[in-house]
Amino acid sequence: MTMGDLREVLRERADGPSPANPRRHDEVRSRIRGRRRRRRAAAGALTGVAAAAAVVVTVSLLPGASPDDTTALTRPGPSATNPAEKGLPERFTAPDGTEYRRVATAAITGEKKASVKVPVSGLPLEVAALCVGDRDANSPRVWVDGRFGRVGDGFGPCRPDRELQPLTVPEGAEQVTVTFDTTTSGRGCVRKVKGGPCLEVQKKEGGWRLAVYEWTPPSRPVTPEPVRAFPERLAGKKLAATATGVYPQDDTIELKVTSTTGRIGFDQLCSGDLADRMRFTLTIDGEKSPATSGCGVWKQGEFPMAMSEHRIPKGREVTVTGRIEIQGEHTNRPIAWGVGAYRD
Repeated sequence: MTMGDLREVLRERADGPSPANPRRHDEVRSRIRGRRRRRRAAAGALTGVAAAAAVVVTVSLLPGASPDDTTALTRPGPSATNPAEKGLPERFTAPDGTEYRRVATAAITGEKKASVKVPVSGLPLEVAALCVGDRDANSPRVWVDGRFGRVGDGFGPCRPDRELQPLTVPEGAEQVTVTFDTTTSGRGCVRKVKGGPCLEVQKKEGGWRLAVYEWTPPSRPVTPEPVRAFPERLAGKKLAATATGVYPQDDTIELKVTSTTGRIGFDQLCSGDLADRMRFTLTIDGEKSPATSGCGVWKQGEFPMAMSEHRIPKGREVTVTGRIEIQGEHTNRPIAWGVGAYRD
């Protein structure tokens, strides 16, 4: 999450106290990812989903099994018109040529759980999600063998286009149980009017179809497109310096910046199929930034601005260094990146 994104979300909630909601951090990150996606493409229309009682659904599929072969799945709406019935094929090829193969599927509606047995071959694993219903419906949290699993940033808002997140499993495992959980222990409350009562957040319905895929690394590194040039002016600031590279061979940044007002900003761009999994941590004159920034993808339209802002001594040149990392496996799938430094 970037400082600029965080300030934007906090302004929305400025009139009320922070809700007593243990999932608030996940929800904030989901809103931020949604803002980034809306800058890149218009959101698809969402279809409402009828409410259903909470149950636990457990399925175990052999590699390549069709979700239609498992009658125990709870389906979110009529299959003839439900876009979530599509988009999770047995096999598909990513834009960079990487081959994906489905190894398990599940489906849940409303506040439920679903568990699947996932074979582990040693190839990288990812979880794919599709959803129809209310955009703010609870997104699934992922557990691996009963422990909270690392799945990138987690899933964003309910939407009908496929979202992929890397899945980390214990080293040496041959099979794991992956549980998708959309239940909540409390939705908290919000104030709609300053000084007014804190009203309970109403449940939002959504239907999720999920799949676990393994992918085979390309035989040789895939060359990503270079990132586009940064705008000369952004958010009232002037471009002062840039740095570019290709991860993983280039995983550090160094820039020198001077500001007459003591305010500087940074934004990042990436290209490549795994671009949205890049993370940047900046250090300014030895002081590490508390926030880790993501990366925008800019192919057309407006610049996907998500600037982080920092204060430095007025008129003094500072040295900015940075560390670049990626979430999940990335063998032979490099990412081109660029960092732009802006000053008043």
